[in-house]
Amino acid sequence: MASAATINDVAKMAGVSIKTVSRVVNREPNVRQHTRDTVLKAIDALNYKPSMAARGLAGGRSFLIGLMFDNASDSFLVDLQRGILRACRERHYGLALCPASRAADRTADLMEWVKSTQPDGIVLTPPLSDDRTLVEQLLQIGVKFVSVSSAGTGLGPAVYIDETHAARAMAEHLIEAGYRDIGFVRGPAEHACSELRYQGFVEAMQSAGIQVNPDWVVTGAFDFDSGVEVAKKLLAQSSRPNAIFASNDDMAAGIMHEAYRIGMKIPADLAVAGFDDTPMSRQFWPGLSTVRQPIEQIGQQATELLMRTVSPVSLATNDENKNPSPDSNMILPYDLVLRPSTEPAA
Repeated sequence: MASAATINDVAKMAGVSIKTVSRVVNREPNVRQHTRDTVLKAIDALNYKPSMAARGLAGGRSFLIGLMFDNASDSFLVDLQRGILRACRERHYGLALCPASRAADRTADLMEWVKSTQPDGIVLTPPLSDDRTLVEQLLQIGVKFVSVSSAGTGLGPAVYIDETHAARAMAEHLIEAGYRDIGFVRGPAEHACSELRYQGFVEAMQSAGIQVNPDWVVTGAFDFDSGVEVAKKLLAQSSRPNAIFASNDDMAAGIMHEAYRIGMKIPADLAVAGFDDTPMSRQFWPGLSTVRQPIEQIGQQATELLMRTVSPVSLATNDENKNPSPDSNMILPYDLVLRPSTEPAA
């Protein structure tokens, strides 16, 4: 079996120095386009695969992006990883996963992972991105991070959608479809988006002159089982809503499941809306109306932003101890995906 091509082989074929090849691989500036094209052709011809270990030893970096998450839904995590990996492949980075443990001191456990793995930067997901103690400790040791799907603590940059505006748009759709007795299922308090989505719902109701019934506002855990439980509570009331807006798709699916179990028809007896546009929203019958977050794009944009801050260029300008400014926040567009679960009331 032929041995793998090395950086020396690429440099020899392209007629340049090893340092120039390294600059091209790491996408550094100050390389002439003709030289860059020549090196890239040599890389392609030799099928050269940069060694992250060797790059790390040479540059004092790990070339790893860390992804921190805590009890994220499977579909959210998979889509997010696709976007992150797309950005990592472009710059020859690796991805290291860090699930939060159930340790009594979660923050200490996460920080121990950071110190042992030494990623060049971290993508933070909710609710970790909303954890001020964790974020402050990352800042203290100089680890760069970007929050996703959440504005986070405001102490660092974030890539997300306008949660409040999106939830308001979905609530307005329900109202325009003829529903006025609308219940709302909030997510866990530790997720900042839970309050933002509820705020959007309240704004839509108030704008339409409809009073929010506090008996129809309940809290779930962003999972299917909690959706079933809140549905039991809401649908057992003598005066019950004719529409329920759940602040994520997993809970909405649980609500639909319970509604079917007790013989209700959707949307004839109960309209249901969710948030996130997970595969589950398309697999239920009827299809679930929901808000689509561009999760893959969020992951890719966040990773690209993160890698720009850990590039040799930023190190050369003495910014190695600075996290990207919150001014770098990116708010991406969302879409309302309207399906039969919220068709107009009869």
